[in-house]
Amino acid sequence: MLEDYAKNRVDGKKPRKEGRTYVIDKLQGLDKENFEAIAPFVDAVKIYGVLPLLLPEQVLQKKIKFYQDLGVKVSTGSTISEYMVAENAFDKFVAAAARIGFDIIEIGENSLDLTFEQKKKVTDTILAKNLEFQWKVGKKDPRHQLSIDSLAAKVDEAVKLGSDKVVLEANEGVNVGIYDEKGAIKWNFVGALTAKFPPNTFIFEAPLEHQQSALIAEFGQRVNLAEIHVDAVSSIESQRRGFPTKASFSVSYLRKEPEGGPGAKFVYFIIKTRHPIDQVQIMEMTRLPRRTVQSAIDELKSQGLVIERSSLDDARKKVYSPVQSVWL
Repeated sequence: MLEDYAKNRVDGKKPRKEGRTYVIDKLQGLDKENFEAIAPFVDAVKIYGVLPLLLPEQVLQKKIKFYQDLGVKVSTGSTISEYMVAENAFDKFVAAAARIGFDIIEIGENSLDLTFEQKKKVTDTILAKNLEFQWKVGKKDPRHQLSIDSLAAKVDEAVKLGSDKVVLEANEGVNVGIYDEKGAIKWNFVGALTAKFPPNTFIFEAPLEHQQSALIAEFGQRVNLAEIHVDAVSSIESQRRGFPTKASFSVSYLRKEPEGGPGAKFVYFIIKTRHPIDQVQIMEMTRLPRRTVQSAIDELKSQGLVIERSSLDDARKKVYSPVQSVWL
């Protein structure tokens, strides 16, 4: 209806490289006619947890075929993959997944601690059956969360293994990964990650609708979202296209100003206005001692507001610039 007024997507046709929406199937009630209508907006459906082990094979095959006939890929979850690795039955699991019709195997380390060589063996097993793989990073347990540096190291390994996208664990969306104890996004965490990797590296699990709105408002329609309930798909697609929503009114949830003392704020102002700039130049301009400048830089880096790079003129020097998302 009113096609001239329906705003297009940057990456509108599947398979999409950006702006993906991953729905989760927990055997909730599904109106098949309505799903057919929203299928163009859904890139993949993940069969939750260990459901593939509990459902009769013919039921699972019928479910997978329904999605695939609508142009939607079907993925396992990381829970079943980790379980099979722990049971030394991963090869059998992948063979069965390929035979039944899955497109993607999601694998994570929530309950495992794999070496790079073990991860390589896992991915090679998946590729040998002509399936796609997707690594998930992070822990489900709020009591055992990874630091920014540890999470970034896991992401780096996943990228080196060839994972098309890297899924950021969110569990229920509270006190896990990029979310705090109230479910709000820790933008310093997000900023630190997107300072090291392009935003399109990630698929953000965003179980709660305000999280979905915030991520779309900040990164635009090309942000990749997962752990989406089928009822939220149309709302997400509307926001991606800039219809009257929080996103279309340019609501930004990203904290652009630093926290901390006056030294960090002063150094951030200098970096923001004179970048790229090295530490010696910052000291000369601010008249602050080296230790204060270094401390301020470390604080700004931890908040995800400043990125450090080697100087093009002298590789021994480090220069600093403010984080500027390529999606903003």
